[in-house]
Amino acid sequence: MAASRASSAGTARRSNITSSLVDEFRELEIQLADPLVHADTTRSRQVGRRYAELAPIVKALTEKEHLVADLEAARELAGEDADFAEEADRLVASLAAVDERLVRLLAPRDPNDSRDAIMEIKSGEGGEESALFARDLFQMYAKYIESRRWSLEVLDSQETDLGGYKTITFAVKGRGDEAPYGALKFEGGVHRVQRVPVTESQGRIHTSAAGVLVMPDVDDTDVVIDESDLRIDVYRSSGPGGQGVNTTDSAVRITHLPSGIVVSCQNERSQLQNKESALRMLRARLTALAEEEAAQEASAARKSQVRTVDRSERIRTYNFPENRIADHRIGYKAHNLDQVLAGDLQPLITALQEADLAERLAQATEGE
Repeated sequence: MAASRASSAGTARRSNITSSLVDEFRELEIQLADPLVHADTTRSRQVGRRYAELAPIVKALTEKEHLVADLEAARELAGEDADFAEEADRLVASLAAVDERLVRLLAPRDPNDSRDAIMEIKSGEGGEESALFARDLFQMYAKYIESRRWSLEVLDSQETDLGGYKTITFAVKGRGDEAPYGALKFEGGVHRVQRVPVTESQGRIHTSAAGVLVMPDVDDTDVVIDESDLRIDVYRSSGPGGQGVNTTDSAVRITHLPSGIVVSCQNERSQLQNKESALRMLRARLTALAEEEAAQEASAARKSQVRTVDRSERIRTYNFPENRIADHRIGYKAHNLDQVLAGDLQPLITALQEADLAERLAQATEGE
């Protein structure tokens, strides 16, 4: 009896949620038709992002409503014509598929999934080999981003003499309702490589690592930064190995005093452009820091099987001799490392998204 009441309560709660989402969607449609909303770029972007989030849910709900009506009609006619009994069976199967899609769409989700992303790759243990691996990771992501027809913008980079990256930070912008952060956020963590480095003369396999940080690209209105909390330093930009020093102090380094976060940008010619890019990176870092602190608090009660904010966690190994890639969070293994490095990341990303969805659905079920 108690279980039945809990199930009924859960069904009623979901019904109320879907009703409110449909109402919100209709209101957003009205706002998107309002020229005043589009006059405010930030507001227009926020409304458009939320509309894109709700559109697939409302589409599925509308489809379900039509299927339910068709099923009732088919069942009424089945007593007079046997052909309608087959049609009813088909509609039942279609309705079950739509219900499954709705469960996935209505599962608790990260509100930042619909945002663009900012990624940072840093070389770690392994010296020059680690910097070369950081370059390989960047090229892998660049090819994947290109395959998704997203755009990539390098915000800051520091190269080594051999062409590797000590660090590189870049922004990823989606198109339409395809948002980069929801796909790329699982890339955050320590990536380990096992191979014979180009700097190795004896042919021995070395292990090195590079760190990846993935952050939502937030609007300036989402994170308010007090100018008095910033220390801004300007200096001359430099190329690989300290070469190509500019003649003007265009590079910008910003220190956020309360958090101790330091960001820098030297890729643009203008000091103002570098400052804007650095502030963009700082907003993303502050958002990631807040999420990390919230996740640490929540982990005392429950720890998700797919973690995205712990940058010290080794998440993946790239084994060149065996052409093998392994993601340690979900037990994923495949012997197609060459294809993955060529940008074929989607199967791995999909596996991570499915594992995360299963975890969120399990949590939602426990909460009912």
